[in-house]
Amino acid sequence: MNPAEKTAEKAAPAGAGIPGRPLPPEPPRLSVDLASFSYSPEGGASLFTLEATTFDVRSREVVAVLGRNGSGKSTLLRLLAGTLAPLSGRVKLEGLEVSRLDLRTRAQRIAMVQQENPLLFPIRVWDFVVQGRYPYSRGLRFETDDDAAVARQALYEAGADPLRGRWMHKLSGGEKQRVVLARALAQQPLLLLLDEPTLHLDIAAQVDLLRRLRRIATDRGFAVVVVTHELNLAAEFADRIVLLDRGKTLRVGKPVEVYQQALLQQVFGTLLSVEFNSRGVPKVTFSGAETE
Repeated sequence: MNPAEKTAEKAAPAGAGIPGRPLPPEPPRLSVDLASFSYSPEGGASLFTLEATTFDVRSREVVAVLGRNGSGKSTLLRLLAGTLAPLSGRVKLEGLEVSRLDLRTRAQRIAMVQQENPLLFPIRVWDFVVQGRYPYSRGLRFETDDDAAVARQALYEAGADPLRGRWMHKLSGGEKQRVVLARALAQQPLLLLLDEPTLHLDIAAQVDLLRRLRRIATDRGFAVVVVTHELNLAAEFADRIVLLDRGKTLRVGKPVEVYQQALLQQVFGTLLSVEFNSRGVPKVTFSGAETE
């Protein structure tokens, strides 16, 4: 081997360009490292604490956060969004602490689909989606050709393109949720957060929305975190599950690792059974009876 070849071999990362040797794993896009938070619920005398939580999310990955009401799901989502700063630990997006990012940078990197999206005034779908480009604007101006192209692509990916001329307040629940997703996609984020995105939707709309999320995460390389109560849909579409109970993270792993009968009965306080289909995807059936 000549000196130039020796220098190139020394400079190359381990495994890079060597046939038969796998590339090193991609680093996480989002890292949650022992992050915790405490607050006093409105009207409550007791202190709620989301205890030290650790997990990560890679690009092209969908992670579902599950738990009963009051388990800390919304608090965790706000930590991921950077609207809350952890009392201890760190939440980092590509190495940067999200709570320390300025508002413009955070909006360019993190998009949130809220449970409810109240409209302050009548607005057409196109104008609503173009709002997702505001983090990239400078001062008061109309959208650029690039903004319009991004908005059109977002509408297409969210399945909302036929709705672009409609009024937001005249859309059905499923239609509105697709448009809200399109506005989030127009932000071109690194991290996409969704808080109960299937709430109030019929089963067909729920499946359609989560199928689109799965495809968007894969095609666009987004890291996606979804808070949901839909256990069976989460098992079908999520790569990994974060299971919360009363502020504690009980389990983080693939659905097949988390969906254990005794564990789910403990969290949800009801008798249930867990079966697995031919693809190894778990399905939960509730009996309706409370656990002792």
